[in-house]
Amino acid sequence: MDNYAYIIASMPVLRPDDDKADKADKLVAQDLLDEIREQLSARDAAVLDQLLEGYDPEKLDAEFYRKALQHRNRFIRDWFRFDLNLRNLTVSYINDSLGRQEGQDQVKLEGQETEEFPEAVAAREVLNCGDILARERGLDELRWKKIDDLTVLDSLDLEVVLGFVAKLKIIDRWLQLDPDSGRALFRRLVEDIRSTYDNKKQKLTI
Repeated sequence: MDNYAYIIASMPVLRPDDDKADKADKLVAQDLLDEIREQLSARDAAVLDQLLEGYDPEKLDAEFYRKALQHRNRFIRDWFRFDLNLRNLTVSYINDSLGRQEGQDQVKLEGQETEEFPEAVAAREVLNCGDILARERGLDELRWKKIDDLTVLDSLDLEVVLGFVAKLKIIDRWLQLDPDSGRALFRRLVEDIRSTYDNKKQKLTI
């Protein structure tokens, strides 16, 4: 039997008021992911591996996105479709800013050129922000919101676990860029996951 409810209920183990950024980073990046993996079946762990591959820049080519957009798991498909659109829009902005050739360094898939990107307007507003750090925060806010949108209707299932890990990767990055922001995001994740667990468990018992 799948134990998603137990996995979600047991997360997270990191203390959000930990003042040591290096300790927090180690726990976020290593302990939590290891705990989650240990509790997943081999089949679900393979899905988690697919998600984590998307955070390796060397693997983010057209072949990766083709496979991701055809994956059996809905969260993987929808998350990497969003990720691809956001990355291409960001690269397009950089190309325009630097006077580079249009389409350079973008990943284009057949049929994807005409695909609607609902977050395009919000993403452009963020990219046009002059402050680099504020721009990065804005893009991660869009990512965070997208994760919420993709999991809002899910029960205590693998998609919720994957959404937690995707948020964990955002936090992990901010613990490197700005430890205070990283810890603030972790506190937010603690609140989110507890609220998610309580709300979805209540729905299941009604």
